[in-house]
Amino acid sequence: MADNINNVLISIQGLQLDDAEPPEPVELITPGQLTRVGGGYLLSYQESALTGLEGTVTTLRVDGPRVTLSRMGDVCTHMIFEQGQRHLSYYETGDEPFTVGVSARRVKSALTDKGGSIEVDYQVEIDQLLSGRNALKVNVSALPS
Repeated sequence: MADNINNVLISIQGLQLDDAEPPEPVELITPGQLTRVGGGYLLSYQESALTGLEGTVTTLRVDGPRVTLSRMGDVCTHMIFEQGQRHLSYYETGDEPFTVGVSARRVKSALTDKGGSIEVDYQVEIDQLLSGRNALKVNVSALPS
């Protein structure tokens, strides 16, 4: 059951880390909702054309050391990030779904009812082949008055 819902401003920076090329960040600043649920938080926002996921709602659920990313809409997925753990999920884009393996190297969360941050550094496997390393940094703040 939701304890507290706040409208917030979310700044998201995604990096694909590759030894051969310098990382090119994808950045998105968007309004969203931060909801306290029990001892954790839900952070939800609408994706945009900038991320290539327009028509999709992304929700990050933070439960202690675990962060779960869910996407519903034109793209559907459910990924679990837990430091030192590997989790499998399916990724659906309208084409044929495929298996995604996620191994989190680092998961850090510092959220309160007023905002905070989430950082995830992880490796991705697609159909059991290493695809790359990614970093996700999310900053959450109160909407300006």
